[in-house]
Amino acid sequence: MKILHLYFSTTGNTQKVAAQVDRTLHQLGHEVETVQVAKAAEPDLLAYDLIFMGSGVYSWLPGKPLVELIIKLREKYAGAGEIKPAAPRRPGKKAVIYCTFGGGHTGANEAVPAVKYMGQLFDHLGFEIIAEWYVPGEFLGGNLQYLSTTGRLGNIQGRPNDHDLQEISEKIIGILRV
Repeated sequence: MKILHLYFSTTGNTQKVAAQVDRTLHQLGHEVETVQVAKAAEPDLLAYDLIFMGSGVYSWLPGKPLVELIIKLREKYAGAGEIKPAAPRRPGKKAVIYCTFGGGHTGANEAVPAVKYMGQLFDHLGFEIIAEWYVPGEFLGGNLQYLSTTGRLGNIQGRPNDHDLQEISEKIIGILRV
């Protein structure tokens, strides 16, 4: 199985989750091509069987470099006729979408639009979205750190923590067993 892992991280929260995804896949004997998204990235998504995509949430969307990549890939695949009406499923093509979020105001609801946005590219390409993960991550740096203790989620300092990362591993094991 060919696995691709695309992610964007500004503060390191998504980087923690991405590292856990990669560690778990390697421990299970899988090779994974991991790309921390920057302006130069433009992978051929259709060459992979399973794709993980993750980002932090910024104003209800993924990080800007990931948004730009999604737009570029959507245009590329639409122009090549790979995005079709009714988005027929491509057998054996699956995606897992995840987001780290602080949710200082409305909790995980702030991350839902980012995950759905990322997932739409895959859904339009006929990939089956087999999981959507929402992982709390503390606010780091700047004047928003107070939100790590005052939001709807309560105290999220230190997250994603070992327990969060263990849950990610367990979810991957479950996905790969199916």
